[in-house]
Amino acid sequence: MGILYVVGTPIGNLKDITLRALEILKSVDLIACEDTRVTAKLLARYEINKSLLSYHQYSKLQKIDLLISELKNGKNIALVSDAGTPTISDPGDVLVNEAYKNNIKVIIIPGVSACISAISISGFNTNEFVFLGFLPKKKGRETMFKSLQEEKKLIVFYESPFRIKKTLSDILEKLGDKEVFVARELTKIFEEVYRGKVSEIMEKVKEKGEFVVIIKN
Repeated sequence: MGILYVVGTPIGNLKDITLRALEILKSVDLIACEDTRVTAKLLARYEINKSLLSYHQYSKLQKIDLLISELKNGKNIALVSDAGTPTISDPGDVLVNEAYKNNIKVIIIPGVSACISAISISGFNTNEFVFLGFLPKKKGRETMFKSLQEEKKLIVFYESPFRIKKTLSDILEKLGDKEVFVARELTKIFEEVYRGKVSEIMEKVKEKGEFVVIIKN
């Protein structure tokens, strides 16, 4: 029986990878990744030559069956996402769940998480927080914001450049002029952070890159 390694990879800067992660990526028989082109760039940077299999949210069940079959046949597999830690707002949890069902050993190789990275530099009290992944685009969005009106903990979520302005506007309208921390392109060349009342930072936020948003309650 093989081992499924859940391997954290950089969220931007390719130097943000652990020695242990590199060791595992070099040793496994197969790497399951969201986008083979993205993972190939990371592997090329560290001169790692391994077989890649695309596995993402649109993958059919046959992909999971194939990976489980390979693990049962003694192959060691690394699961990676395009950026950060697999299964966090990522479809990798389905594969991990199937591995447990089949008594396959799962080992975490910890790495970077955009969520934790942003929280750590927010300056807010981080004892308790609620992580929401990506907010609903339409269905359930109103209900979600209504439920957040009573939330007392830090609220943390991811947002795309296409919806960041609308989301900040929704926060202002539905939750009030809260103090927020918005991180853009963490660890990358154009990394920026914005901290202040929603009304103060809305116009400053650039609609480029990936975002982590933290709302202080």
